[in-house]
Amino acid sequence: MNTLLSTLSAELESMSSAGTLKRELPLKSAQGPLVEIEGLGEVIMLTSNNYLGLADHPAIVEAAEKAERDFGYGLASVRFICGTQTIHRQLEERIAEFFGTEDTILYGSCWNANEGLFQTVALEQDAIVSDELNHASIIDGIRLSKARKERFKNRDMGDLRRALEATKDTRNKVVMTDGVFSMEGSLAPLPEMIELTREYGAFLVVDESHGTGVLGATGRGTPEELGVFGKIDAYTSTLGKALGGSHGGFTTGPNVLVEYLRQKSRPYLFSNTLPPAVVLGSLAAIDLVDKDPSFVGRLRENTAYFRAQLTAKGVRVREGIHPIVPILIGDTAKAIAMSKELLTRGVYVSGFGFPVVPQGAARLRCQISAAHTREHLDRAIAAIVEVAAQFGVLESAA
Repeated sequence: MNTLLSTLSAELESMSSAGTLKRELPLKSAQGPLVEIEGLGEVIMLTSNNYLGLADHPAIVEAAEKAERDFGYGLASVRFICGTQTIHRQLEERIAEFFGTEDTILYGSCWNANEGLFQTVALEQDAIVSDELNHASIIDGIRLSKARKERFKNRDMGDLRRALEATKDTRNKVVMTDGVFSMEGSLAPLPEMIELTREYGAFLVVDESHGTGVLGATGRGTPEELGVFGKIDAYTSTLGKALGGSHGGFTTGPNVLVEYLRQKSRPYLFSNTLPPAVVLGSLAAIDLVDKDPSFVGRLRENTAYFRAQLTAKGVRVREGIHPIVPILIGDTAKAIAMSKELLTRGVYVSGFGFPVVPQGAARLRCQISAAHTREHLDRAIAAIVEVAAQFGVLESAA
């Protein structure tokens, strides 16, 4: 065997022996509060980013079908050649309206948006200051830039001040944070970050992938939840989670930033445009969120109930208000084994460990949806309590 393949084979065998090898479970149904898994039958979905339950919503499916009839399956082009339809600009303008910004640029994913931002706007004489727990797409995007790089401790405003002070002599400073940290369910302290970035003349960008459609009274994300909507310089986010769960991402902010990205951002310039079905489906999703606040309201109610019930029954849950509900386990192999046991009991929840989270901080990451009924949640809670007791991680009930 070739030496490269031998190396890879040994690594895979090591992962398998450690119980950390990931296996995909093919679904035989649409994404929803209940899904059918090939060979396992119907289970409660508790590990999806389908926060508002819109992934199979009839209005979105109908909009996507209409898009393919009216605008075709795809455009076989990047945006600046012949890949821009009127509906692409319509979606960009609608996103800007939703976020209270000036303009938007669409990407194939939020990963592409983060990848295309930093290398484009931050050069050798600039600096990027990033929270240490930012998403992998932010980390990799920053690596592509030649700017000076500084990290600050998660949500630590004293350490952010240190990082800004250390970079005060650079030309431009970009501060980047997740609005919601995807493994923690915790929120960035945006009011304090706004004060600090303004004090040091830095440009604040927030990745709202887990906040868009999820937080705030009208689903406008972490800034709305924390009372600073309209005060963030720019956002990156996704169309692939709460807003229908399909594909696509974007950067939204000042006109000059978006226009510069259109001219220079490599993932935008050299990637196929979003297909029409995704564009009109995403527009329908935003309209649903805007017209019917009950989606966000049900999500908030379900999340509060789930968190309170688990805590009362002695399950160690990280505090918060977000529908990402981490159950703290510690050991990676144990978290993955618990995930497998829960699946046999009809609950689909993922276990995460190192290197996705720090060593010794493995957890089950539950994710709540507005589409879950109280019966779904009660069945999932009962199974989680039983498995936690079986694996010796159940604390005494409150």
